[in-house]
Amino acid sequence: MKKIPIAIPPLGQEEAQAAYDTILSGWVTQGPKVKEFEKNFADYIGSKYAVAVSSCTTALHLALIVAGIKEGDEVICPSMSFIATANSIMYMNAVPVFAEVNEEYNLDIEDVESKITSKTRAVILVHQIGMPADIDSFKKLCNEKNLILIEDAACAIGSAYNHKKIGSHSDLVCFSFHPRKVITTGDGGMISTSNKQYYDRLKLLRQHGMSVNDRLRHESEKVIFEEYSEVGFNYRMTDIQAAIGVLQLKKLNLIVSNRREIAQTYNERLSIIENVRLPIEREGKFSNYQSYSIFLKQDCKISRDELMQRLLDDGIASRRGIMNIHEEMAYSGMRKYHLPKSEELSDRSILIPLFYPMDQNMIEYVIDRLIRHLT
Repeated sequence: MKKIPIAIPPLGQEEAQAAYDTILSGWVTQGPKVKEFEKNFADYIGSKYAVAVSSCTTALHLALIVAGIKEGDEVICPSMSFIATANSIMYMNAVPVFAEVNEEYNLDIEDVESKITSKTRAVILVHQIGMPADIDSFKKLCNEKNLILIEDAACAIGSAYNHKKIGSHSDLVCFSFHPRKVITTGDGGMISTSNKQYYDRLKLLRQHGMSVNDRLRHESEKVIFEEYSEVGFNYRMTDIQAAIGVLQLKKLNLIVSNRREIAQTYNERLSIIENVRLPIEREGKFSNYQSYSIFLKQDCKISRDELMQRLLDDGIASRRGIMNIHEEMAYSGMRKYHLPKSEELSDRSILIPLFYPMDQNMIEYVIDRLIRHLT
């Protein structure tokens, strides 16, 4: 059997044609397709506005800017996340403060509260591997402590919390369209908000601080000269990417439904393995299953690394558990942090193949190999 990948971008001929047609249209940078994608995205998740950008990392950076984070401010976030979560804080010359996670791989609210100081200005709440975090609890805490809540929803497009789509609960929610995400634009990101002031400034900052974008100048019947009121960034999404995004968004419900069916099959069939813990989806949470993570308990007969190698020998790709930022060389000065839950989850978890469309034979083969190696 050909090697089974961990993920495959859900792209097809339609997206290729859309990109080609956009190139021929003459609009290859930020133009009408970006506007269409933003409107459709906001309508889908239930926010008033959406701002397309070049990546989720740049989305987080802009979110921190409009939130008013300054040099020396503290921003609490999980260490157990992709490094971009903390990097965005460092871009501000602010201080990432790492907090512990729970068994769902999301921030532990008690540990977050214990780390709030007079310098704390914000919390970045990550919906890790598509599993919604406890948004209401964190909104309540942030309101009580006068903190800004920013949601890192890089993995969570299509997920829902209390029957509302992720992106509709807070005023700064950041998404990713990287190829490993549920839908992709090749790369790219989005910020959703229902705050008009945030919206206006985000649009300004993503395009060099330019007061009038190219599309509006082109559509105008009068000569317009742009102004630059502050230093901005080149964080734009292209129309080529947005054209792909428009089509991907139409497929999102189908993709999420399929991913959940695969996850349910894994849940049912792998539940016979006593020495692993499968994903936990509590009441009120609806995961898109951007990734499927298996935690190996202490009594597991083989190590995480050995299991990954055996799967690879079988032609099955897997990935280690979610990284811990404080254990990476770039953050060596923060190894003072002792986060036993995060460290155990990272060291004893693997991500197994789950993508759309995943052949049933592949699913059965992955299940068969896992049961063989773990029982």
